[in-house]
Amino acid sequence: MLDYVLPSLIVRKSGGSKYGERGAFLGAIVGIFFGPFGIILGPFVGALAGELLVNYQDFSRALKIAYSSFMGFLLGTGLKLIWCLMMIYWYVKELIF
Repeated sequence: MLDYVLPSLIVRKSGGSKYGERGAFLGAIVGIFFGPFGIILGPFVGALAGELLVNYQDFSRALKIAYSSFMGFLLGTGLKLIWCLMMIYWYVKELIF
């Protein structure tokens, strides 16, 4: 769930428009069908396309918003990694004691 929701939330917090937010969400959904690279780049491309729909003249702002979407994806991946490591710790702890 974090892979789909977190990039769009980060886009909203970084000042992106609703189109950028929706683009990041749709990019994450569509990216599923393109394998690992689609999952990673989908929110970035979706947010970039959504922001360019709103204001096609301000490419640097759209790129900043798309970058924040990518950072949201990395944050979600990091949180899942931490959760998995915690579960491994609890499992090993129960096995040993």
